[in-house]
Amino acid sequence: MQPSKTLLLTQSDVARSLDPETCICAVEGAFRAYGEGRARPPALCGIHGDRGAFHVKAGLMDLGRSYFAAKTNANFPGNPRRHELPSIQGTIALHDADDGRPLAILDSIEITSQRTAAASAVATRYLAREDASVVTICGCGTQGRAHLWALRSVRLIEKVFAFDAEPGLARSFADEMAAELAIELSPVDDLLEAVRASDITVTCTPSRDPLLDVGSVPPGAFVAAVGADNPDKHEITPALMASSTVVVDVLDQCAEIGDLQHALSAGTMSATDVHAELGDIVSGKKPGRTSVDEIVVFDSTGMALQDVATAALAYESAVREGYGTWVDFSA
Repeated sequence: MQPSKTLLLTQSDVARSLDPETCICAVEGAFRAYGEGRARPPALCGIHGDRGAFHVKAGLMDLGRSYFAAKTNANFPGNPRRHELPSIQGTIALHDADDGRPLAILDSIEITSQRTAAASAVATRYLAREDASVVTICGCGTQGRAHLWALRSVRLIEKVFAFDAEPGLARSFADEMAAELAIELSPVDDLLEAVRASDITVTCTPSRDPLLDVGSVPPGAFVAAVGADNPDKHEITPALMASSTVVVDVLDQCAEIGDLQHALSAGTMSATDVHAELGDIVSGKKPGRTSVDEIVVFDSTGMALQDVATAALAYESAVREGYGTWVDFSA
């Protein structure tokens, strides 16, 4: 390692350094540390533009070495159609939290995708039924792919339904993922019919109108609601939130930008109605699923400590394996 220099890691560099299992382990550790009070509360800043939004998420953790990471993401849902660019683009700055050195600048796309899917997998481990085997993926983009890979690490998945607002994406997703994972995977046109036949549903869309309501989700199901990461996005109705066991990643953050904030605004829930933060469940402070019939919704807005843990994992792997590009910013 070259201590006076900063390591630049591209999206492909990051992809080489991460796999679902190790990413899930790192993210679960981040939630446990947060639940046990061994990590400081993460920070969030968001600014909206005309066609998209920017957010900065920052956190600090001791992972055997003290790391600080700040992720700047631009989220422009119209990019694929308007400019043939990804919806999410950004970077992560990883620092040594003991002396402030900038250790690495990493592309954020792969880390955001994998750490988000890893959080849903951790939530699935604690909140889905042990025998859950049928999954609906609503939103067949990068996040949908990452989620399906991650879910296979924590449950024996036998059948998958793929839904997207653009049916062609659902068909290509089904073809590609069925070949990669060797499981039964079918594109569907009726989202609610698929959800009613599923044990686990993942919603990872840019929707601004709710996708799931009371009656959409069968008893005993688990829903990972991933798409709502700013106040305008909305996937789960306030009524469904109120009638479910709700677990959040970060309570204050979900009350500001997640599906929880819509339920709070509608008056169907108060903050005290939330069952737990995921860190409290992972750390054993609160129970996870308590019955086979309860519907559990995980409101996932993306905790900065996930970024710290995953960026540190990618950085350490790249240093160990010798890839990436070193730059001296002080030159």
